[in-house]
Amino acid sequence: MPARILVAEDDLKQAELIRRYLEREGHLTVVVHDGRAAIDEARRRSPDLLVLDVMMPKVDGLDVCRVLRADSADVPIIMLTARSTEDDLLLGLDLGADDYLTKPYNPRELVARVRTVLRRTQSRAEGEVYRIGELEIDPSRHEVRLAGELVELTPAEFKILACLAAAPGRAFSRQQLLEHAFGFDHYVFDRTIDVHVMNLRKKIEPGVPTYLKTVYGVGYKLADKVVTSDAS
Repeated sequence: MPARILVAEDDLKQAELIRRYLEREGHLTVVVHDGRAAIDEARRRSPDLLVLDVMMPKVDGLDVCRVLRADSADVPIIMLTARSTEDDLLLGLDLGADDYLTKPYNPRELVARVRTVLRRTQSRAEGEVYRIGELEIDPSRHEVRLAGELVELTPAEFKILACLAAAPGRAFSRQQLLEHAFGFDHYVFDRTIDVHVMNLRKKIEPGVPTYLKTVYGVGYKLADKVVTSDAS
C-alpha cells in the first residue's frame, strides 16, 4: 500500500536518490535536510513512516527520534547511520527505532526494509490483544498491563515482548528476536537482547521468572500459560 514517508537526510544527492526509489514504489515522499525540519514536518504531516539519518545539522537523528517517540509510539522509524557499533544499536533500539541501516547501503535494500516495516506495523495495528495469566499486551494501543496495572516499557522492551506474545511457547533465538521485532538482520549482538530481557523481567516479574523463560542454548520464550499454586 502507498504510504506517506518523510525522509530526513542532509546529503542532498542521497536524499534525492531515496526519494526517487520510494516514489517509484508508489509512496508519497517528502524530504527535509536537517533535524529541526524533520520534527516540524513529522508533527505537521503525521507520516506513515520516517527514514531518519543519524548525522544531521541543527538536531541530530537520535534526538529527533527521541522527540518524536515522546509525541507518538506508533510512527515507524528507520535509522540511517555511518556508525554500526553495539552501543549505537542499543541506543537506537532504546529510542524506538524500527530498523537500522548502516551506510553505505543499496537503495533497493532500503525500499525492501520500508516495505517490511510498513507490513509489520500494519499487522500490529490490526492484531489481537495477547493475554497470558495476569499479563496483557495490546499492540494496537502499545500498552502492557500486569494484574490490570499499566507497565511502563521502553519502545524496545515493548517490541520484544509483543514479538514473544504473538507466539507464546515458541523459543526465539536472539537473532530471531532482532529480526522479528526490529528488522535488524545484520548487526546481531547477544547483549542487545539480553539487556532488554533483563529489564523486562524487572518490570513484569521481579521474582522467579514466570512469563519470560530462558531456553538454554537457544534464547527466550514467553510462557503459553501460567500455573499458580499455593502449595509449598
